[in-house]
Amino acid sequence: MQNIENKVAYITGGTKGIGFGIAKSLVENGIKVVISGRNIEDVEKAKAELGSENVLAIQSDVRNFDDEVKAVEQIVASFGQLDIVIANAGLGKFAPVDKMSLEDWNAMIDTNLTGVFHTMKATVEQLKQTKGYYISIASLAGTNFFPQGAGYNASKFGVVGFTQAAMLDLRNYDIKCTTIMPGSVTSHFNEHVPNEEDGWKIQPEDLGQMVVDLLKMNPNVLPSKIEVRPTKTK
Repeated sequence: MQNIENKVAYITGGTKGIGFGIAKSLVENGIKVVISGRNIEDVEKAKAELGSENVLAIQSDVRNFDDEVKAVEQIVASFGQLDIVIANAGLGKFAPVDKMSLEDWNAMIDTNLTGVFHTMKATVEQLKQTKGYYISIASLAGTNFFPQGAGYNASKFGVVGFTQAAMLDLRNYDIKCTTIMPGSVTSHFNEHVPNEEDGWKIQPEDLGQMVVDLLKMNPNVLPSKIEVRPTKTK
């Protein structure tokens, strides 16, 4: 089992939902965590909620490559290295394809797909140095299409394909790449407000534990794509 204490992890979209759940699990396992988001007030609030001195809050919009480059510079200046990257930032806009706006399409592709590439591009040289781990958070929508989901499906199908191809490129540097594809998760996604009726869903901390398990796994073993869904539907 790998020792993960004092590793440094960067989580995009780490202020709530899946990203925050992963951040919480990593902090609890002795990892230094960097969370980012577009709104610095939200990031600072999430940092305070995590309640650890080993958390760094950064403002970064994954749609802007320069933001991600600056984020990595801040991480290295603060912690000296970067071992783990969780490309989690994402959003969903749902409408029939004939009614989908250009703005909604571009927002999803730019954030969910191009943002994942920007995060990879900005962090990969650091991951080469640490023989690190890159994890993208995709979705079961990355393999299962559904009505009114054309834009979201396109972005998440892209994330799955991107991460799997990146895995083949980067394993020669001893970098691991995994994409996690969750089903229904209790989160703020699509402006949902978590409530008691969400108990049947995957919880963010469940995905946090999954990431911890991946990081602790024998370095010779790589689950490159993981589908995860609730045991039962509502």
